[in-house]
Amino acid sequence: MNALPLLSTVIWLPIVAGIVILFTGSDRNAGLARLLALVGSIAGFLVALPLWTGFDATAHGFQFVERAPWIETFNVFYHLGIDGISLLLILLNCLTTVLVVIAGWKVIDTRVAQYMAAFLILSGLMNGVFCALDGLLFYVFFEATLIPMFIVIGVWGGPNRVYAAIKFFLYTLLGSLLALVALIYLYLAAGNSFAFQDWYALPIPFYAQVLVFFALFFAFSVKVPMVPVHTWLPDAHVEAPTGGSVVLAAIMLKLGGYGFLRLSLPIVPDASRELALFIIVLSLIAVVYIGLVALVQADMKKLIAYSSISHMGFVTLGIFLFNAVAAEGAVIQMISHGFVSGALFLCVGVLYDRVHSRQIADYGGVVNRMPVFASFFMLFAMANAGLPGTSGFVGEFLVIMGAAKVSFWYAALAGTTLILGAAYTLWMYKRVVFGAVANAHVAALVDLSAREVLFMTVLALCVLAMGIYPAPFTEVLHVSVNDLLAQAAKSKLP
Repeated sequence: MNALPLLSTVIWLPIVAGIVILFTGSDRNAGLARLLALVGSIAGFLVALPLWTGFDATAHGFQFVERAPWIETFNVFYHLGIDGISLLLILLNCLTTVLVVIAGWKVIDTRVAQYMAAFLILSGLMNGVFCALDGLLFYVFFEATLIPMFIVIGVWGGPNRVYAAIKFFLYTLLGSLLALVALIYLYLAAGNSFAFQDWYALPIPFYAQVLVFFALFFAFSVKVPMVPVHTWLPDAHVEAPTGGSVVLAAIMLKLGGYGFLRLSLPIVPDASRELALFIIVLSLIAVVYIGLVALVQADMKKLIAYSSISHMGFVTLGIFLFNAVAAEGAVIQMISHGFVSGALFLCVGVLYDRVHSRQIADYGGVVNRMPVFASFFMLFAMANAGLPGTSGFVGEFLVIMGAAKVSFWYAALAGTTLILGAAYTLWMYKRVVFGAVANAHVAALVDLSAREVLFMTVLALCVLAMGIYPAPFTEVLHVSVNDLLAQAAKSKLP
């Protein structure tokens, strides 16, 4: 164990901060709750920075490892460690939490302490998923993330928030129960061990690999979400408050892609390779079909939600192409999607806070009243469309390159996202932003406040930095991705 348990700090500091915020009580202490949330989220981000500065991108295996007995009767350990994939997702999560707290500073005026606490606790739990190297610990963190998000949607959401929250909870819970069965099978097969490293070395008959693969698939595909288990996401996004939509899109969807990388490929590699075509087909359906569905949406949030499903199709496509270029592209796409989708949901939130409508038809000529906002919105729209020079281009380009190495048709179908993404994103932007002032509500708009400029600027810098100079992001992935693919290339048949 390290002298300073950085990973434990990254996990438990925001959780403890969230619990402390709960004790501030009623909305009479809302100012204190906001201040504590800001301090807690910034502290959570700052303690994650040494992971970046101290990470050795040339080293194999997991780093910053911590291991201590947890449930000794069942040989369960509190076992943590990260590789390059985990590192980027943790930093994205910690940064997003800070931005969500700032974005909800004035917007949320009821049950402020509970709202802020939910996001800090959720941040710590998701860091736990990205750090866990023990199967049971992973499952506990993975399932626990449902609770804060369920509360956020159900309490601070829109008119149909209860329906959306229950649908979100049931879809993700039922999928995860099958994963629990698979984890128990692996535990018994490994001689009563939940350690990922023991599972990676475990010989498994092919029929058992297939069963384990599908059990994990149902859990992770719902999280991504993949077609056809994606229907919960548009409802959840439409009803969730802005902060809930940002975290859901930027971080929670990545738990599914991360699960495929951390568990499915290295534990059941033979089944993963044999069933790769099945995943590739579903991924390409998401890219093409869901992109067409996004074209006809009248609600801005629903359009961005469907856009998320389409872009996450690139993640699963890149993972199951089994080459380094595509796999790195999949991880970069996860990070970029976190920046871009989070920014787009914040843009919709800015408009909704002023007009209280998400319908595209209720806007028009916004640039005449909010030129600064329109500039930020344009950047994020272009990134969503995959414009070179923005983060949205890098991941998609790498996945398409990786797909071309396997099949021209995979690359061609994946490349349609550059057309469809531009179509639905710019069509929405044109109708909302350009033209004459459409109505009195738009005429009454005021441009971004200093607080709003702050979180927009941070995301804009992230989008441009990754798009112009992606090397710092890709360099930390090379060894981790190559090790993962080497593990996935080995047969584990007895």
